[in-house]
This record gives sequence, structure tokens and C-alpha cells, in this order.
Amino acid sequence: MPATPVVSIKRVYEPPAASDGTRVLVDRVWPRGMTKEHAAVALWARDVGPSTALRKWFGHEPARWEEFQRRYREELKSAPLDEIRRLIAKGPVTLVYSAHDEAHNQAIVLADYLRDFG
Repeated sequence: MPATPVVSIKRVYEPPAASDGTRVLVDRVWPRGMTKEHAAVALWARDVGPSTALRKWFGHEPARWEEFQRRYREELKSAPLDEIRRLIAKGPVTLVYSAHDEAHNQAIVLADYLRDFG
């Protein structure tokens, strides 16, 4: 039985740590006020983030969280995840995101999806 991938999540505004492993930005839009050096990401996987329409519909409204998860997981079925999967196969990966809401964001859904479907 294959090991569960080591996928963590963290706000991009938090300082990088050695324990992060490879940092992957999973926002479609570059984080406001963030330099490339501060972000310290190995990969900007913008096409893995939720579609613009889904992101705008969700608006980080907790009442829409369940439906957002369902819709985003559907989008992930055709998302370009190969590069992230290759990184995960090499070691720990931290998905970084810019949302203020640490309990309702795409990185949570994506991390669970990658753990479920590798």
C-alpha cells in the first residue's frame, strides 16, 4: 500500500521553514504585496487554483463552503496536477495560499484531494 503523500498547507505570508519542503503557490492570482523572494515558492501552480468564476462565486463565504468544495473537486479532475504530484513523490510539499480565512480556502481542498487521489 503506497504511503500517504506528505502535503501541508500554509499562508504564503508566513515565513518559510525548512519543514515546508517544496513550497507551491496554488492561487490563480499572485498574492498582493508579496515578492517572489518572500514567497519562496518553487512552483506557481496558478492553473490548479479554482476557476475565476468559482473563486468569485465563493467569495470566502463560509455558508458556501460545502458547495465550493464539491465544485472545486470537480474542477480538479481535469486540473494539471502532474507537476505537483512529481514534487510530492520526491518529498514533503507545502501548498501556500493567500486567503485570510485559514479554515475555508482552496489549499485545504487541494491537499485533501491530493492525499485521496495522489
